[in-house]
Amino acid sequence: MESDFLQSPPEEKISIGSHIVDFIQTLVVFLAIGSFIYWQIAQPHKVSGSSMFPNFHDGDYIITDKLSFKLQQPKRFDVVVFKNPRDKSQDFIKRIIGLPGDKVKIANSGVVLNGSLLGEPYLKSDVRTDPGPFLQEDEEITVPVNSLVVLGDNRSRSSDSRDWGFITKDEVIGKVFFRYWPKDSIGLYPAANY
Repeated sequence: MESDFLQSPPEEKISIGSHIVDFIQTLVVFLAIGSFIYWQIAQPHKVSGSSMFPNFHDGDYIITDKLSFKLQQPKRFDVVVFKNPRDKSQDFIKRIIGLPGDKVKIANSGVVLNGSLLGEPYLKSDVRTDPGPFLQEDEEITVPVNSLVVLGDNRSRSSDSRDWGFITKDEVIGKVFFRYWPKDSIGLYPAANY
């Protein structure tokens, strides 16, 4: 009686060249995904300077959400990263204070928004908001369509809308949503809603 048996196909020899091709294809896919995320969804930034102290420190590493403002309008108090209006090769980090249509002025060391003193719970109580060449003492300005007024939290050490005026929404890269360094400050931002 004859028995049936199966023969294994001859083993194919996998060449080093095919391993290299597989590796390159995988690398290209990861680079494409990484590039898409970087250009469309999120981007890392490093905070340089003290204009947002004490909420952000020099050397903090943050992730900027680039997708949110494509789906919704910026909100007051969002912390945003945007192109420096005077040097597009630099990115700035500031807080949105004035939205399109808002009436803003600096008076008595504070921000007056639409006729009322703006409460800013993220600032220490002794912070003074001094005027600048653009936002001068007791001179009310109206924020144009597609524009924003942004200020640093460390008002005495910040170059912001008081100096150079409005930024456009098109100049905004995105809003800060996560701090990943230093390790004792890792977490979502803001930690509290204002």
